[in-house]
Amino acid sequence: MRSPLAADLGAIVGDENVVVEAERLRPYGRDESDLGEFVPSVAVRPRTAAEVAAILKLCTRISMPVTPTAARTGKSGGSLPVRGGVALDLTRFDRIVEVRRDDLVGRAEAGVITGDFQRAVEAAGLFYPPDPSSLASCTLGGNVAENAGGPRALKYGVTREYVLGLTAVLPSGEIVHTGKQTIKGVAGFDVTGLLVGSEGMLAVVTEITSKLLPLPREVRTALCLFRAAVDASRAVSAVLAAGVLPRALELIDETAIAATRAAKAPFRFPEACGAALLAEVDGYVAEGCAAEIERIGAACMEAGALDVVAAQNEAQRRDLWETRRRISVDLKSLHPRKLSEDVVVPRSRLAEMAAEVQAIGRRFSLSVACYGHAGDGNLHANVLFDRPEDRPRVDEAVAEILRAALRLGGTITGEHGVGLAKKEFLGLEQGEALVGLQRRLKAVFDPAGILNPGKMFPGE
Repeated sequence: MRSPLAADLGAIVGDENVVVEAERLRPYGRDESDLGEFVPSVAVRPRTAAEVAAILKLCTRISMPVTPTAARTGKSGGSLPVRGGVALDLTRFDRIVEVRRDDLVGRAEAGVITGDFQRAVEAAGLFYPPDPSSLASCTLGGNVAENAGGPRALKYGVTREYVLGLTAVLPSGEIVHTGKQTIKGVAGFDVTGLLVGSEGMLAVVTEITSKLLPLPREVRTALCLFRAAVDASRAVSAVLAAGVLPRALELIDETAIAATRAAKAPFRFPEACGAALLAEVDGYVAEGCAAEIERIGAACMEAGALDVVAAQNEAQRRDLWETRRRISVDLKSLHPRKLSEDVVVPRSRLAEMAAEVQAIGRRFSLSVACYGHAGDGNLHANVLFDRPEDRPRVDEAVAEILRAALRLGGTITGEHGVGLAKKEFLGLEQGEALVGLQRRLKAVFDPAGILNPGKMFPGE
Protein backbone atom coordinates (compact mmCIF):
# COMPACT_ATOMS: atom_id res chain seq x y z
CA MET A 1 0.00 0.00 0.00
CA ARG A 2 1.36 3.39 -0.99
CA SER A 3 2.02 6.11 1.57
CA PRO A 4 -0.07 9.30 1.64
CA LEU A 5 2.97 11.17 0.20
CA ALA A 6 3.22 8.75 -2.74
CA ALA A 7 -0.51 9.11 -3.33
CA ASP A 8 -0.26 12.91 -3.34
CA LEU A 9 2.69 12.80 -5.76
CA GLY A 10 0.81 10.34 -7.97
CA ALA A 11 -2.05 12.80 -8.19
CA ILE A 12 0.41 15.31 -9.67
CA VAL A 13 2.44 13.17 -12.11
CA GLY A 14 0.49 9.90 -12.37
CA ASP A 15 1.12 6.81 -10.25
CA GLU A 16 3.34 5.30 -12.97
CA ASN A 17 5.84 8.13 -12.40
CA VAL A 18 6.16 7.59 -8.65
CA VAL A 19 8.76 5.07 -7.48
CA VAL A 20 8.27 3.38 -4.10
CA GLU A 21 9.73 -0.10 -4.61
CA ALA A 22 12.93 -0.63 -2.60
CA GLU A 23 14.92 -2.17 -5.46
CA ARG A 24 14.03 0.73 -7.77
CA LEU A 25 14.82 3.37 -5.13
CA ARG A 26 18.32 2.12 -4.33
CA PRO A 27 20.00 3.60 -7.45
CA TYR A 28 18.77 7.05 -6.37
CA GLY A 29 20.87 6.67 -3.22
CA ARG A 30 24.18 6.46 -5.06
CA ASP A 31 26.29 8.57 -7.42
CA GLU A 32 29.92 8.46 -8.59
CA SER A 33 31.33 10.03 -5.42
CA ASP A 34 31.72 6.80 -3.38
CA LEU A 35 30.32 8.71 -0.37
CA GLY A 36 27.84 6.05 0.66
CA GLU A 37 24.24 5.11 -0.03
CA PHE A 38 21.32 7.36 0.93
CA VAL A 39 18.05 5.88 -0.29
CA PRO A 40 15.07 8.27 -0.57
CA SER A 41 11.60 7.42 0.71
CA VAL A 42 10.12 7.98 -2.74
CA ALA A 43 11.21 9.13 -6.20
CA VAL A 44 9.04 11.16 -8.53
CA ARG A 45 9.46 11.73 -12.28
CA PRO A 46 7.74 14.94 -13.43
CA ARG A 47 7.59 16.05 -17.05
CA THR A 48 6.68 19.75 -16.87
CA ALA A 49 7.73 22.79 -14.88
CA ALA A 50 4.15 23.00 -13.60
CA GLU A 51 4.45 19.48 -12.17
CA VAL A 52 7.75 20.37 -10.52
CA ALA A 53 6.08 23.46 -9.04
CA ALA A 54 3.25 21.40 -7.59
CA ILE A 55 5.69 18.88 -6.11
CA LEU A 56 7.83 21.58 -4.46
CA LYS A 57 4.76 23.40 -3.14
CA LEU A 58 3.52 20.16 -1.57
CA CYS A 59 6.90 19.32 -0.04
CA THR A 60 7.37 22.83 1.34
CA ARG A 61 3.96 22.64 2.99
CA ILE A 62 4.82 19.38 4.78
CA SER A 63 8.57 20.15 5.31
CA MET A 64 9.65 17.17 3.19
CA PRO A 65 13.27 17.16 1.91
CA VAL A 66 13.61 17.21 -1.90
CA THR A 67 16.81 16.30 -3.75
CA PRO A 68 16.99 17.09 -7.49
CA THR A 69 18.65 14.29 -9.45
CA ALA A 70 19.12 12.98 -12.98
CA ALA A 71 22.16 11.11 -14.33
CA ARG A 72 23.93 10.91 -10.93
CA THR A 73 27.39 11.29 -12.47
CA GLY A 74 28.52 13.80 -9.82
CA LYS A 75 31.71 13.38 -7.81
CA SER A 76 30.77 15.45 -4.75
CA GLY A 77 27.55 13.77 -3.59
CA GLY A 78 25.40 16.69 -4.71
CA SER A 79 22.48 14.48 -5.80
CA LEU A 80 22.49 12.16 -2.79
CA PRO A 81 19.29 12.39 -0.71
CA VAL A 82 21.18 12.49 2.58
CA ARG A 83 18.00 13.21 4.58
CA GLY A 84 15.77 10.81 2.68
CA GLY A 85 12.53 12.34 1.50
CA VAL A 86 11.82 12.82 -2.20
CA ALA A 87 14.26 12.25 -5.07
CA LEU A 88 13.11 14.61 -7.84
CA ASP A 89 14.12 12.79 -11.03
CA LEU A 90 14.45 15.20 -13.97
CA THR A 91 15.46 12.69 -16.66
CA ARG A 92 12.12 13.08 -18.49
CA PHE A 93 13.05 16.71 -19.25
CA ASP A 94 14.87 15.45 -22.35
CA ARG A 95 13.80 17.77 -25.18
CA ILE A 96 16.05 20.03 -27.23
CA VAL A 97 13.62 22.89 -27.78
CA GLU A 98 15.44 24.80 -30.52
CA VAL A 99 18.79 25.71 -32.04
CA ARG A 100 18.67 29.19 -33.58
CA ARG A 101 21.62 29.51 -35.94
CA ASP A 102 21.07 33.18 -36.78
CA ASP A 103 21.02 34.18 -33.11
CA LEU A 104 23.70 31.71 -31.90
CA VAL A 105 21.28 30.52 -29.21
CA GLY A 106 20.02 27.11 -28.15
CA ARG A 107 17.30 26.03 -25.72
CA ALA A 108 17.09 22.64 -24.09
CA GLU A 109 15.47 21.01 -21.09
CA ALA A 110 17.49 20.13 -18.02
CA GLY A 111 17.53 16.37 -18.57
CA VAL A 112 19.12 16.54 -22.04
CA ILE A 113 22.42 14.65 -22.19
CA THR A 114 25.26 17.10 -22.77
CA GLY A 115 26.80 15.11 -25.63
CA ASP A 116 23.42 14.90 -27.40
CA PHE A 117 23.05 18.68 -27.17
CA GLN A 118 26.55 19.18 -28.54
CA ARG A 119 25.82 16.95 -31.54
CA ALA A 120 22.54 18.73 -32.29
CA VAL A 121 24.29 22.09 -32.13
CA GLU A 122 27.16 20.93 -34.35
CA ALA A 123 24.69 19.60 -36.92
CA ALA A 124 23.60 23.23 -37.29
CA GLY A 125 27.23 24.34 -37.77
CA LEU A 126 27.49 25.75 -34.25
CA PHE A 127 29.53 24.98 -31.14
CA TYR A 128 28.72 24.45 -27.44
CA PRO A 129 32.16 24.37 -25.76
CA PRO A 130 31.61 22.97 -22.21
CA ASP A 131 32.77 19.33 -22.31
CA PRO A 132 32.84 17.52 -18.95
CA SER A 133 34.46 14.09 -19.17
CA SER A 134 31.08 12.47 -18.49
CA LEU A 135 29.42 14.29 -21.40
CA ALA A 136 28.08 11.02 -22.82
CA SER A 137 25.91 10.55 -19.72
CA CYS A 138 25.71 13.79 -17.69
CA THR A 139 22.87 16.27 -18.21
CA LEU A 140 22.74 19.97 -18.95
CA GLY A 141 20.84 20.56 -15.71
CA GLY A 142 23.55 18.83 -13.72
CA ASN A 143 26.18 20.88 -15.54
CA VAL A 144 24.33 24.06 -14.58
CA ALA A 145 23.98 22.95 -10.96
CA GLU A 146 27.72 22.29 -10.62
CA ASN A 147 28.95 24.92 -13.12
CA ALA A 148 30.75 22.11 -14.93
CA GLY A 149 33.94 22.66 -16.87
CA GLY A 150 36.04 20.23 -18.87
CA PRO A 151 39.21 20.24 -20.97
CA ARG A 152 38.08 23.08 -23.25
CA ALA A 153 37.54 25.47 -20.31
CA LEU A 154 41.12 26.73 -20.74
CA LYS A 155 40.15 28.63 -23.89
CA TYR A 156 36.38 28.83 -23.70
CA GLY A 157 35.48 28.94 -20.01
CA VAL A 158 33.00 26.90 -17.96
CA THR A 159 29.22 26.38 -18.15
CA ARG A 160 28.40 29.77 -16.58
CA GLU A 161 29.84 31.59 -19.61
CA TYR A 162 27.26 29.90 -21.87
CA VAL A 163 24.06 30.19 -19.82
CA LEU A 164 21.98 33.15 -21.00
CA GLY A 165 18.83 32.30 -19.10
CA LEU A 166 16.98 29.66 -17.11
CA THR A 167 13.51 28.45 -16.36
CA ALA A 168 13.60 27.52 -12.68
CA VAL A 169 11.12 26.53 -10.00
CA LEU A 170 11.47 27.93 -6.49
CA PRO A 171 10.68 25.82 -3.42
CA SER A 172 7.51 27.92 -3.00
CA GLY A 173 6.25 26.59 -6.34
CA GLU A 174 6.85 29.84 -8.22
CA ILE A 175 8.17 29.43 -11.78
CA VAL A 176 10.69 32.11 -12.77
CA HIS A 177 12.39 32.89 -16.07
CA THR A 178 15.81 34.42 -15.47
CA GLY A 179 18.26 36.10 -17.81
CA LYS A 180 17.68 36.72 -21.48
CA GLN A 181 17.83 35.29 -25.00
CA THR A 182 20.23 37.95 -26.26
CA ILE A 183 24.00 38.04 -25.93
CA LYS A 184 23.91 41.36 -24.05
CA GLY A 185 21.55 42.39 -21.28
CA VAL A 186 22.06 43.84 -17.77
CA ALA A 187 18.53 44.36 -16.45
CA GLY A 188 18.22 43.59 -12.75
CA PHE A 189 20.37 41.36 -10.56
CA ASP A 190 22.20 38.48 -12.22
CA VAL A 191 19.98 35.75 -10.79
CA THR A 192 21.02 33.43 -13.61
CA GLY A 193 24.64 33.70 -12.52
CA LEU A 194 23.62 32.99 -8.93
CA LEU A 195 21.70 29.84 -9.85
CA VAL A 196 24.51 28.45 -12.01
CA GLY A 197 26.73 26.55 -9.60
CA SER A 198 24.22 26.68 -6.72
CA GLU A 199 24.22 22.85 -6.60
CA GLY A 200 20.44 22.47 -6.63
CA MET A 201 20.06 24.26 -3.28
CA LEU A 202 18.17 27.37 -4.40
CA ALA A 203 15.83 26.28 -7.20
CA VAL A 204 15.14 23.45 -9.63
CA VAL A 205 16.21 24.29 -13.19
CA THR A 206 13.96 22.84 -15.88
CA GLU A 207 15.19 24.62 -19.04
CA ILE A 208 18.41 26.31 -20.14
CA THR A 209 18.95 28.96 -22.80
CA SER A 210 22.56 28.69 -24.00
CA LYS A 211 24.92 30.92 -25.91
CA LEU A 212 26.49 29.15 -28.88
CA LEU A 213 29.54 29.90 -31.05
CA PRO A 214 30.44 29.27 -34.68
CA LEU A 215 31.90 25.79 -35.05
CA PRO A 216 35.69 25.83 -35.49
CA ARG A 217 36.58 24.19 -38.80
CA GLU A 218 40.04 23.01 -37.86
CA VAL A 219 41.30 21.06 -34.82
CA ARG A 220 44.83 19.81 -34.18
CA THR A 221 45.91 17.55 -31.31
CA ALA A 222 49.29 16.46 -29.95
CA LEU A 223 50.62 14.47 -26.99
CA CYS A 224 53.81 15.79 -25.37
CA LEU A 225 55.67 13.09 -23.41
CA PHE A 226 57.74 13.74 -20.26
CA ARG A 227 59.68 11.75 -17.68
CA ALA A 228 57.75 13.08 -14.66
CA ALA A 229 54.59 15.00 -13.76
CA VAL A 230 56.59 17.85 -12.22
CA ASP A 231 58.34 18.40 -15.58
CA ALA A 232 55.04 18.32 -17.48
CA SER A 233 53.49 20.75 -14.99
CA ARG A 234 56.32 23.24 -15.48
CA ALA A 235 55.85 23.01 -19.25
CA VAL A 236 52.31 24.38 -18.94
CA SER A 237 53.63 27.88 -18.26
CA ALA A 238 56.14 27.49 -21.09
CA VAL A 239 53.34 26.71 -23.56
CA LEU A 240 51.28 29.73 -22.55
CA ALA A 241 54.38 31.96 -22.56
CA ALA A 242 54.94 30.88 -26.18
CA GLY A 243 51.90 32.94 -27.16
CA VAL A 244 49.49 30.06 -27.75
CA LEU A 245 46.14 29.59 -26.00
CA PRO A 246 45.20 25.93 -26.57
CA ARG A 247 41.60 24.92 -26.21
CA ALA A 248 42.83 22.06 -24.00
CA LEU A 249 46.05 21.31 -22.15
CA GLU A 250 45.63 18.16 -20.06
CA LEU A 251 48.10 16.62 -17.60
CA ILE A 252 48.40 12.83 -17.28
CA ASP A 253 50.72 11.59 -14.51
CA GLU A 254 52.56 8.31 -13.98
CA THR A 255 49.76 6.57 -12.05
CA ALA A 256 47.19 7.56 -14.68
CA ILE A 257 49.51 6.30 -17.42
CA ALA A 258 49.92 3.01 -15.55
CA ALA A 259 46.13 2.69 -15.48
CA THR A 260 45.87 3.23 -19.25
CA ARG A 261 48.44 0.47 -19.77
CA ALA A 262 46.66 -1.93 -17.42
CA ALA A 263 43.30 -1.26 -19.07
CA LYS A 264 44.75 -1.43 -22.60
CA ALA A 265 43.58 2.04 -23.58
CA PRO A 266 43.72 2.96 -27.30
CA PHE A 267 47.02 4.87 -27.01
CA ARG A 268 50.01 2.96 -25.64
CA PHE A 269 52.47 5.21 -23.80
CA PRO A 270 56.19 4.44 -24.28
CA GLU A 271 57.85 2.80 -21.27
CA ALA A 272 60.14 5.79 -20.64
CA CYS A 273 57.15 8.13 -20.37
CA GLY A 274 56.13 9.05 -16.82
CA ALA A 275 53.79 11.94 -17.64
CA ALA A 276 52.22 13.72 -20.59
CA LEU A 277 50.46 16.87 -21.71
CA LEU A 278 47.60 16.43 -24.16
CA ALA A 279 47.36 19.65 -26.16
CA GLU A 280 44.69 20.71 -28.62
CA VAL A 281 44.10 23.86 -30.65
CA ASP A 282 41.26 24.92 -32.91
CA GLY A 283 40.44 27.65 -35.39
CA TYR A 284 39.33 28.36 -38.93
CA VAL A 285 42.58 28.08 -40.90
CA ALA A 286 44.47 24.78 -41.13
CA GLU A 287 47.86 26.42 -41.48
CA GLY A 288 47.32 28.52 -38.36
CA CYS A 289 46.34 25.50 -36.26
CA ALA A 290 49.30 23.50 -37.53
CA ALA A 291 51.64 26.37 -36.63
CA GLU A 292 50.20 26.58 -33.11
CA ILE A 293 50.68 22.85 -32.51
CA GLU A 294 54.27 23.15 -33.73
CA ARG A 295 54.85 26.04 -31.34
CA ILE A 296 53.41 24.03 -28.44
CA GLY A 297 55.62 21.08 -29.32
CA ALA A 298 58.70 23.28 -29.50
CA ALA A 299 57.93 24.88 -26.13
CA CYS A 300 57.51 21.46 -24.53
CA MET A 301 60.75 20.13 -26.05
CA GLU A 302 62.60 23.16 -24.69
CA ALA A 303 60.99 22.44 -21.28
CA GLY A 304 62.37 18.88 -21.28
CA ALA A 305 59.83 16.78 -23.17
CA LEU A 306 61.00 13.39 -24.42
CA ASP A 307 58.93 13.54 -27.59
CA VAL A 308 55.86 15.10 -29.18
CA VAL A 309 53.33 12.86 -30.93
CA ALA A 310 50.97 14.78 -33.23
CA ALA A 311 47.72 13.12 -34.31
CA GLN A 312 47.84 12.69 -38.08
CA ASN A 313 44.13 12.06 -38.61
CA GLU A 314 40.78 12.02 -36.87
CA ALA A 315 41.13 8.37 -35.81
CA GLN A 316 44.42 9.08 -34.00
CA ARG A 317 42.91 12.14 -32.37
CA ARG A 318 39.95 10.07 -31.12
CA ASP A 319 42.35 7.48 -29.67
CA LEU A 320 44.22 10.15 -27.71
CA TRP A 321 41.02 11.64 -26.30
CA GLU A 322 39.43 8.29 -25.52
CA THR A 323 42.57 7.39 -23.59
CA ARG A 324 42.31 10.64 -21.61
CA ARG A 325 38.57 10.42 -20.96
CA ARG A 326 38.78 6.81 -19.79
CA ILE A 327 41.33 7.51 -17.06
CA SER A 328 38.80 7.92 -14.27
CA VAL A 329 37.35 4.47 -15.01
CA ASP A 330 40.69 2.83 -15.91
CA LEU A 331 42.16 3.75 -12.53
CA LYS A 332 40.05 0.96 -11.04
CA SER A 333 42.20 -1.52 -12.95
CA LEU A 334 44.94 -0.61 -10.44
CA HIS A 335 42.80 -0.46 -7.28
CA PRO A 336 39.08 -1.25 -6.96
CA ARG A 337 38.18 1.90 -5.01
CA LYS A 338 38.96 5.58 -5.42
CA LEU A 339 38.00 8.98 -4.12
CA SER A 340 38.10 11.70 -6.75
CA GLU A 341 38.89 15.28 -5.76
CA ASP A 342 39.43 18.31 -7.95
CA VAL A 343 41.47 21.27 -6.80
CA VAL A 344 42.72 24.36 -8.58
CA VAL A 345 45.92 26.30 -7.98
CA PRO A 346 47.48 29.26 -9.82
CA ARG A 347 49.29 27.95 -12.89
CA SER A 348 52.60 29.17 -11.48
CA ARG A 349 52.12 26.78 -8.52
CA LEU A 350 51.08 23.76 -10.59
CA ALA A 351 54.40 21.91 -10.32
CA GLU A 352 54.41 22.49 -6.54
CA MET A 353 50.90 21.08 -6.27
CA ALA A 354 51.82 18.00 -8.31
CA ALA A 355 54.81 17.42 -6.00
CA GLU A 356 52.60 17.94 -2.92
CA VAL A 357 50.10 15.34 -4.14
CA GLN A 358 52.87 12.80 -4.69
CA ALA A 359 54.34 13.50 -1.25
CA ILE A 360 50.92 13.12 0.42
CA GLY A 361 50.43 9.78 -1.29
CA ARG A 362 53.80 8.54 -0.01
CA ARG A 363 53.10 9.82 3.50
CA PHE A 364 49.83 7.89 3.72
CA SER A 365 51.11 4.88 1.74
CA LEU A 366 48.43 5.42 -0.90
CA SER A 367 48.56 5.55 -4.66
CA VAL A 368 47.33 8.92 -5.96
CA ALA A 369 46.69 9.74 -9.61
CA CYS A 370 47.02 13.40 -10.53
CA TYR A 371 45.64 14.39 -13.92
CA GLY A 372 43.27 16.86 -15.49
CA HIS A 373 42.98 20.38 -16.80
CA ALA A 374 46.50 21.62 -16.15
CA GLY A 375 46.09 24.57 -18.50
CA ASP A 376 43.77 26.29 -16.04
CA GLY A 377 45.40 24.84 -12.92
CA ASN A 378 42.59 22.33 -12.28
CA LEU A 379 43.95 18.94 -11.15
CA HIS A 380 41.95 15.81 -10.41
CA ALA A 381 43.62 14.00 -7.52
CA ASN A 382 42.23 10.47 -7.33
CA VAL A 383 43.19 8.62 -4.14
CA LEU A 384 43.15 4.87 -4.84
CA PHE A 385 42.57 2.15 -2.26
CA ASP A 386 41.54 -1.49 -1.93
CA ARG A 387 39.38 -2.02 1.17
CA PRO A 388 36.59 -0.16 2.98
CA GLU A 389 38.71 -0.16 6.13
CA ASP A 390 41.29 2.00 4.29
CA ARG A 391 38.75 4.82 4.06
CA PRO A 392 39.78 6.80 7.20
CA ARG A 393 43.33 7.01 5.87
CA VAL A 394 42.02 8.04 2.46
CA ASP A 395 39.91 10.81 4.00
CA GLU A 396 42.98 12.12 5.85
CA ALA A 397 44.95 12.17 2.61
CA VAL A 398 42.16 14.01 0.80
CA ALA A 399 42.01 16.60 3.58
CA GLU A 400 45.76 17.18 3.20
CA ILE A 401 45.37 17.61 -0.58
CA LEU A 402 42.65 20.24 -0.08
CA ARG A 403 44.71 22.08 2.52
CA ALA A 404 47.73 22.03 0.20
CA ALA A 405 45.68 23.63 -2.57
CA LEU A 406 44.53 26.40 -0.23
CA ARG A 407 48.07 26.92 1.03
CA LEU A 408 49.22 27.46 -2.56
CA GLY A 409 46.53 30.10 -3.18
CA GLY A 410 44.00 27.77 -4.79
CA THR A 411 40.48 26.49 -4.23
CA ILE A 412 38.98 23.22 -2.97
CA THR A 413 36.99 22.60 -6.17
CA GLY A 414 37.15 23.74 -9.75
CA GLU A 415 34.17 21.93 -11.24
CA HIS A 416 32.93 19.01 -9.10
CA GLY A 417 31.27 21.25 -6.52
CA VAL A 418 31.22 21.24 -2.72
CA GLY A 419 28.19 19.04 -2.14
CA LEU A 420 28.54 16.50 0.62
CA ALA A 421 32.21 15.76 -0.03
CA LYS A 422 33.82 19.10 0.84
CA LYS A 423 31.32 20.99 2.96
CA GLU A 424 33.53 20.92 6.05
CA PHE A 425 36.28 22.67 4.07
CA LEU A 426 34.23 25.54 2.64
CA GLY A 427 34.89 27.76 5.67
CA LEU A 428 38.65 27.20 5.37
CA GLU A 429 38.55 28.75 1.91
CA GLN A 430 35.87 31.40 2.22
CA GLY A 431 35.74 32.39 5.89
CA GLU A 432 32.84 32.65 8.30
CA ALA A 433 31.36 35.90 6.95
CA LEU A 434 31.06 34.71 3.36
CA VAL A 435 29.68 31.32 4.35
CA GLY A 436 27.14 33.12 6.55
CA LEU A 437 26.05 35.31 3.63
CA GLN A 438 25.45 32.23 1.51
CA ARG A 439 23.40 30.62 4.29
CA ARG A 440 21.19 33.74 4.33
CA LEU A 441 20.80 33.61 0.55
CA LYS A 442 19.73 29.99 0.83
CA ALA A 443 17.11 31.00 3.41
CA VAL A 444 15.71 33.68 1.07
CA PHE A 445 15.13 31.17 -1.73
CA ASP A 446 14.22 28.23 0.49
CA PRO A 447 12.94 29.40 3.90
CA ALA A 448 11.67 25.90 4.79
CA GLY A 449 15.09 24.41 3.99
CA ILE A 450 13.67 21.53 1.94
CA LEU A 451 15.79 21.77 -1.21
CA ASN A 452 18.87 19.53 -1.31
CA PRO A 453 19.51 19.81 2.44
CA GLY A 454 22.69 18.68 4.16
CA LYS A 455 25.03 19.99 1.45
CA MET A 456 27.69 22.66 1.04
CA PHE A 457 27.62 24.32 4.46
CA PRO A 458 29.83 23.17 7.37
CA GLY A 459 27.93 21.40 10.13
CA GLU A 460 24.84 20.76 7.98
